[in-house]
Amino acid sequence: MPPPIATGPVHHLRLTVTDVARSRAFYEEVLGFRHVMDLPAGVFLSNGALGLGIDPSPDPGRAPAGDRFDEARVGLDHLSFQVASRAELERAARLLDEQGVPRGEVTDLGDAFGLFILVFRDPDNIQLELTAAYG
Repeated sequence: MPPPIATGPVHHLRLTVTDVARSRAFYEEVLGFRHVMDLPAGVFLSNGALGLGIDPSPDPGRAPAGDRFDEARVGLDHLSFQVASRAELERAARLLDEQGVPRGEVTDLGDAFGLFILVFRDPDNIQLELTAAYG
């Protein structure tokens, strides 16, 4: 059997959204992504480590009216972005509050994971998480 494919870190993600301008503003203003280029129907952003494509549905006729992300379906469950520290999670919680973005509490996942997390959602209900390692 040949060896498995040697993969590295995630290069980019592409999200299907209901409103490109609204999602672009969210990812730029809340998470600090920067505009890299326009796509035919969307935009490509980057945070310096990860590329993020934001596009409308490629086949709007197949999208249910009022569709929202649901992690119970097959596919993506959530995206997690690493931050430097628990203090940065606390700062992020305050920023989310100021931006009117509903969020959970900073949660300690315990010694087995060695992580603190903060969960919130983007405008299309995609679950996002900020993660800080113990230390």
